[in-house]
Amino acid sequence: MSEEGLQPQGLTLDGRYRIIRRIAEGGMATVYEATDERLSRQVAVKIMHLQLAQGPHRAQFIERFHREVRAAASIANPHIVQVYDSGEYQGRNYLVMEYVRGVNLRYEMNLQQTFSVHETLRITRETLEGLASAHESGVVHRDVKPENILLNTRGHVQITDFGLAKAASQATLSTTGMLLGTAAYLAPEMIELNQATKQGDVYSVGIIAYEMITGSVPFASDNPVTLAFKHVHDDVPRLDVVCEGIDPEVAILIGHLCERHMDARPADAEAALKELRACEARLSPEAGLFTMPAPGPYEAQSRGTQTDDDSALSQSSSTTQASIVSTSALPMNPPAPRSDETVNLSALPSSAYSGAPNSENTTVLSEGPGSEPGKQHGNKRKRPVIIAAIVAVLLLLAVGGGASWWYFLGPGSYWAVPQPTDISCTANTVCKLTGAEFSKFKSTLAVSGINYSTTEAYSDTIAKGRIISSNPESVGAHVSKRGGSLTIVVSKGIQQATIPADLLDSASTAGKKPLEALKQAGFSAVTHDENADDYSMDVPAGAAISVSPEPGSTVNHNAAVTVVLSKGPKPVSMPDIVGKSKDSAQQQLDEARLKVSYAEDWSDSVDSGKVISATQQAGAQLHWGDAVNVVVSKGPQTVTMPDVRGQSSDDASKTLKALGFDVEISAPLGDLTHTVRLQSPDPGQTVRLRDHNGKATLITLTVV
Repeated sequence: MSEEGLQPQGLTLDGRYRIIRRIAEGGMATVYEATDERLSRQVAVKIMHLQLAQGPHRAQFIERFHREVRAAASIANPHIVQVYDSGEYQGRNYLVMEYVRGVNLRYEMNLQQTFSVHETLRITRETLEGLASAHESGVVHRDVKPENILLNTRGHVQITDFGLAKAASQATLSTTGMLLGTAAYLAPEMIELNQATKQGDVYSVGIIAYEMITGSVPFASDNPVTLAFKHVHDDVPRLDVVCEGIDPEVAILIGHLCERHMDARPADAEAALKELRACEARLSPEAGLFTMPAPGPYEAQSRGTQTDDDSALSQSSSTTQASIVSTSALPMNPPAPRSDETVNLSALPSSAYSGAPNSENTTVLSEGPGSEPGKQHGNKRKRPVIIAAIVAVLLLLAVGGGASWWYFLGPGSYWAVPQPTDISCTANTVCKLTGAEFSKFKSTLAVSGINYSTTEAYSDTIAKGRIISSNPESVGAHVSKRGGSLTIVVSKGIQQATIPADLLDSASTAGKKPLEALKQAGFSAVTHDENADDYSMDVPAGAAISVSPEPGSTVNHNAAVTVVLSKGPKPVSMPDIVGKSKDSAQQQLDEARLKVSYAEDWSDSVDSGKVISATQQAGAQLHWGDAVNVVVSKGPQTVTMPDVRGQSSDDASKTLKALGFDVEISAPLGDLTHTVRLQSPDPGQTVRLRDHNGKATLITLTVV
């Protein structure tokens, strides 16, 4: 059966899933809207394409598909599109998934072009939270891209296409030569070594974050093969160079996610998530608002529009030998482009699968009289105020002064602050709202009709969601109905702080001044006991040797943090090693933790193997790690006596003196021929050049 021949609309799969309509087409599957008639809920059914379910690798593909389906279904996280069920229809496997109303990130990126740092980090954080659950379950997404990141109607991330992409690649890479994924977001190791790694998912997330901030991906090319190899051979440009004025920590964070070398990136999504949260905690509100100007029409072409090589809508499956195949389910409303066209994603409907969110799902939320509804609602609220004013005037005219007092000065002129249901009040004492759970008190306020407004603040003593303070502060206090309002401060709980990840790196800014860095990070209970500080050869004085909790930990700002600082290298005295054996000297120098280098020299007074001298005098004040040069004796210098017999006394004398000897000429029978007949010591003997006092050895030559 051809792909076109499959038209399951109206059919019921497995006696349960009634197909309503086709909503999206991807490189690996077609997605249909369906109704789960057993549970009466809307679902999305993804049915594999025919070519993936046929051929010699069918059994292998199906087996791996089932394994990946189980893996994907095992991931429970609100940021992942849930997999409910799987089955088979006409020889093709299908998945039953959560139906998500909303848009994919690609649509939103085409709409906004650039995002603020704050919004980029939020979407990136939620994406990493979903991937962290997957990585913990041993599942690598492998195809993270904007088309697979859905934004539901509440704006939160839900990642789709888990498992199927990886299973498809395992069955097709060796037989079709196709490279799975979208080239603009593929990690270098995926392209070069075909390695699907957790770090690869992190890389793809980094590229998406880069694109959200700048409005374009870091590498662009009309040829997907060229684009892929740019990822292999080129580093992603520094974000603080491309975006002048962006917070350097944001640039460092995204640059770390996009490192070309796999081992240089965070190990997985959880590690990346910790770095991102630490960055968010340190980010100022002004830095979070940073937004790049939207790129012009020409620049926008590089933001992720996809050629026929990676378009999920491409009608041709053989346009190039190295086709980039997308597993995304893109909306089907536009006609499929020709193989030489670019998919214009900005024209797609605003839904995660297709169509805009239904208007019936759009609701207006009001938190009571203190909230700020829209104009229409505000106009409705003006009407009773006007009516109340008219009634007040009529009452004044009708009943005179008594009624006037009640409405303008008496109980009719104010609201009384109601008592929260979870607060006990003792008679004759001031009863404050502090500690009441605001979510419950909000209902009480709505019934009382009192105007109120809320702000949030951190509190070390009041639990999250409970009231810290109010104005007026006590139950029964009066709030004027003429412009008055009850103001409430709700606790956000104890403020969190993150120990700088580089606190133990003495070369970093935080590492050089760890106590100041912890204070700047927001910690208020840092313990530093100077008596616990220790000497270190490797850590400079004032830098941290250890910190508890460990760097990167996010804890309550008032949690106890213990820091041990370095006192630097310990002071030591130079040991007396002259005349000692080399082994003995080495032991003493090691105990003093001094760095020693050795040289050897002849010595007439120091035995071989013993220390002649050192560059530091015994008792000199040094520190661990200081350098000391030591000279070790090779013993006295010796020479093998040459044979100078038969030579003239002058020549023989010159030869011996050149070696360093003194020469004495002896002529007991007279010196007629000036020829050496005898020498002492004899030729061939080993003779010291100098005696113990350094005096040259005397050689006696006898001449006739």
